[in-house]
Order: sequence, then C-alpha cells, then structure tokens
Amino acid sequence: MNKYKLTLFGLALSIFIYLSSIFLELDLFEKFMAFLSSVEQFEIDEMIIPFLIFVVFLFIDTFRINKKVEMESAKLNIYKAMLSSSHHILNNFIYQMDIFKLTAEDTPGFDAKVLAFYEDIISNASEQINSLSNLTTIDEFSIRTSVMSD
Repeated sequence: MNKYKLTLFGLALSIFIYLSSIFLELDLFEKFMAFLSSVEQFEIDEMIIPFLIFVVFLFIDTFRINKKVEMESAKLNIYKAMLSSSHHILNNFIYQMDIFKLTAEDTPGFDAKVLAFYEDIISNASEQINSLSNLTTIDEFSIRTSVMSD
C-alpha cells in the first residue's frame, strides 16, 4: 500500500477536483482554455508542450534512477546477508579447529611448528573476514583486494 501512496493521493485529489467542479458548477477546462487565451500575448502557450515533454522525460529519468538505486540497495542487502552467513560459518569452523588445537597441544611430541603455522592460518582467515566486513564500497575490485594476502 505504501508503494502506491502517491497514486492514491493523485486519485483522491482527482476525485475531489471532479466532485468540486460538479457541485460548484465549475467548468475547469473552459477556464484553462480562457487562461491560455489570455496569456497568448506573452507567448507562454508555446512553452506548454515543450515543458510537458520535459516533465515526461524528467519523470522517466527519475523512475530509471530510482530503479537503479533500489537494485543497488537490494544487492547491498544480499551481500550483507551472505557475508553475515559466511562469517557465522567460518567462526564455527574456527571454534571447531580450536578443539583440534587444544588436542594437539595436549598430545606429547606434536610439532610446535605446525601449531605456529595453524595460528598463522587462523589469524589470516580472521583478518580477511574482518576486512570483508569493513568494506565501504561494494564492488568486485574492493572485495578482491580486501582478501588478498600481504
């Protein structure tokens, strides 16, 4: 309903003007034609058709821009939802890998270099997730550069 509020407002205004002209016995079209005749000397009537053409194209352009903004907003919402879901999945994975780390630390003779390498991998993955989460512009280049390793 909110989507068509201007259309409904226009309909209500049109009905109000129609009923007002009937009850008050106004002939609005004849008054408009008389107005155009009275401004004939100022050559304003030649500007009406170009102005109407301009308004039509302005309306079309505004509609096109609005659609583009809505599409970009939808893309951004999808990106944020996907990022949040991926973030959740990766955090669950990291927590499960922490169990592996605790078990490896308690295992005698487990190579300490492997644990250090594990810490680097987890730290790098966490940094990349945070980098993706903090993007200000959402495009292919910024996404790719945010996860590239230094």
